[in-house]
Amino acid sequence: MAQKLSAQARRDKAARDLAYAKSPARRAKKADAQARRRKAKASGQNVDGKDFDHKTGKFISVKTNRGNRGKGTKSESGANYRVKRHS
Repeated sequence: MAQKLSAQARRDKAARDLAYAKSPARRAKKADAQARRRKAKASGQNVDGKDFDHKTGKFISVKTNRGNRGKGTKSESGANYRVKRHS
């Protein structure tokens, strides 16, 4: 369900979200997940509908990964996982 925000709040949120998505940590995680996904597909693994989980190091369902295995996302806030650095 989309948030009901004023036009100004929507613009501010978009700017915050973009700044977070472009942070060095997020970019490294994204590059790492993309590389692992390419490698898994090349080795014949079926990763359709799955995300790479940096906590367990495995591909799990999108629903499970983004919901922190049913625990919600607040408890995981600020967690740092080891990620290969890609340039």
